[in-house]
Amino acid sequence: MKALHKFLNRIVAAVLSLLLTCAVVGAQDSAKLDDLFARLQKAGAEEAGRIESEIWIEWSKSGSPAMDLLLQRGRDAMAVGDNLAAVEHFTALIDQAPDFAEAWNARATAYYNLGDYGPSISDIAHTLTLNPRHFGALSGLGAILEETGKPERALEVYKAALAIHPNLEGVLDAVERLETTAEGQEL
Repeated sequence: MKALHKFLNRIVAAVLSLLLTCAVVGAQDSAKLDDLFARLQKAGAEEAGRIESEIWIEWSKSGSPAMDLLLQRGRDAMAVGDNLAAVEHFTALIDQAPDFAEAWNARATAYYNLGDYGPSISDIAHTLTLNPRHFGALSGLGAILEETGKPERALEVYKAALAIHPNLEGVLDAVERLETTAEGQEL
């Protein structure tokens, strides 16, 4: 009986050690992202592009090589235009890692590419619930709103994305285009 207690104590100690390590790594990752977002606010266009790439790298880390592989397979499928296969990969990823925001965002993009705006918006909502600073998800939502004839709401969402990433490529042009259209309607 004593041997069993010692064994269980060692397991508990090992699990606690692992959890504390994960918490420290998670805090470091969060601190790294906080730093990247702070730098993004002050960056010029060229530097912002480099910082954005670093943010996407951080967002793409699931913490599991198997989950990272599913993410990559889905992205590879999208890259060759096989969005149905991409949805399958991302769905498998979400089933295994439902708290991984980038899985939801990637599937939202695949659904968008398929023209399935309802599921895309649903996945964007999951993404933003898990990661409120996800400027990519906001940008995608803005595009869907614009394409479905809701320019005022699209403009609001695009501006929210720019509040996070002031140099977000494509979104600056969208805001200018929508503001110019709105001004023309007011005349």
